[in-house]
Formats: sequence, C-alpha cells, structure tokens
Amino acid sequence: MLTIDEIKDLINTLDESSINEFVYQKDGEKLKLSKQNDRSNVGVSNNQLKNETQVVKEQSIERSVTIDDNNDEPKDKRYDYTITSPMVGTFYLSSSPDSDPYVSVGEPITKDTTVCMVEAMKLFNEIEAEVDGIIVEILAENGELVEYGQPLFGVKRN
Repeated sequence: MLTIDEIKDLINTLDESSINEFVYQKDGEKLKLSKQNDRSNVGVSNNQLKNETQVVKEQSIERSVTIDDNNDEPKDKRYDYTITSPMVGTFYLSSSPDSDPYVSVGEPITKDTTVCMVEAMKLFNEIEAEVDGIIVEILAENGELVEYGQPLFGVKRN
C-alpha cells in the first residue's frame, strides 16, 4: 500500500498536470485520483490489506481549476485546425526512441498520414491527421501523458 506521503505527492503531481484522472492498481489494491471542475476527489479502495496500520479510504481536496472548454477555435492564428487526442494515454512522436518522428513542423500531411502514437493500457494506437495541410506546431511533448481532447498538433489546412 502506498504511504500517506506518497499519496500526497501523487495528488500534487496530478494537480499540476494536464491529466484529469489517474488509477494505480497493485495486489488487489486500487487508488483512483481524479479532477472534476472545482473539486478533486481522491478515493482509495482496498480489497485485501494486510499488516497496514493506516488506511486512507477517501480524501477530498478543495482547489480551483480553470478549464477552457472552447476548443472550437485555436488560440494561435498561425493554424486553423487542431489535431486532438482521441483518448487518454502517453503521447509519442515516433514508433520507437531510435526512429524518426512521424511528422515535424513544416511537413505537409494528408488525411491518412500517421502523425503520432498514443499508448493506452499497453496498446499503441496510431493517430491519423484526418485533414490535409501542414504541421505548424507540435503542442504536446514526447512521452507526455495526454487526455481525451487535448490538442496535439496545430495544422494549417490546404
């Protein structure tokens, strides 16, 4: 079981990150942290806890969150389309650390161009551009956790 200090560190890390939910599961124990609007609910469920003197069952933390749900219009006018993540996972610019990136800034793309990979639950999902244009900006960092709908690339459509 995680210690109280480890759980507090996870809460602070989640609070500072762009992801909204984190789940940790090991040996029948489950820790789920999630951010929701103005509250961050932290729940710990435990099926079989042995030799533990302290168990955290549920903890709530008050915090303020600014969420910009206006994803219709890109903030940067250099591009007019944003390729977003279709799922929560880890963002990769290439298929392996030794490979060249799928795309780079200034590169033309078509609807069928694979622009990145998002790993979710050990499954690697190739993400296609779904638009013809030119990559103007890469909006996520390689190896970064991304959430559903998070902007990944800024594209100037043809």
